[in-house]
Amino acid sequence: MYTSIKSFCDNLIPRFTEITEERKQLLQKISNYIQTKKDSHQPINLVYVCTHNSRRSHFGQVWAAVAANYFGINNVHTFSGGTEATAFNPNAINALRKIGFDITDDGQTINPIYTVKFADDDFTTCFSKVYNHPQNPQQHFAAIMTCSDAEQNCPFIPGVELRIGTTYNDPKAFDNTPQQDAAYTERATQIALECLYVFSLVK
Repeated sequence: MYTSIKSFCDNLIPRFTEITEERKQLLQKISNYIQTKKDSHQPINLVYVCTHNSRRSHFGQVWAAVAANYFGINNVHTFSGGTEATAFNPNAINALRKIGFDITDDGQTINPIYTVKFADDDFTTCFSKVYNHPQNPQQHFAAIMTCSDAEQNCPFIPGVELRIGTTYNDPKAFDNTPQQDAAYTERATQIALECLYVFSLVK
């Protein structure tokens, strides 16, 4: 793992105490799902879902992959999707780059496909898509809803084994304001903290 990202994670571990007990109970359900899959030697498929699949769901996809690597949990596959496709938001990309991710795209002008590297030999692929896109698992997965709008407008997701809402405030509210960069960093950090907590509970 890149030194800057490992250091970022190292600094977050002591901050688990900032997570409320109510929130920890919610996150424990994701940990339990991962543990069950790990114990039965099955693939661990996590799909992070938000309306436009542009900000919070990509943060979830990226940080879950990082957390699995950080804690040495193998056979973890992370994805994201939305109720509609837009594009991976540039402000979200910039927030990750500042932390130390190596992010490149395929050169397309509309909804590019991004390779998000967090180690020399580990990465995840991000682009905006609907939650049931062919690249996402169609069965045997957990759907983690990162925004309340997606939670309300996805009344049924076929093939899901666990559906859980871990909603986050949208940094989009601060686009084109002086608080923009800080808001995206704050949300990326919050989602990183909770993904790390989830995987820290897996034995």
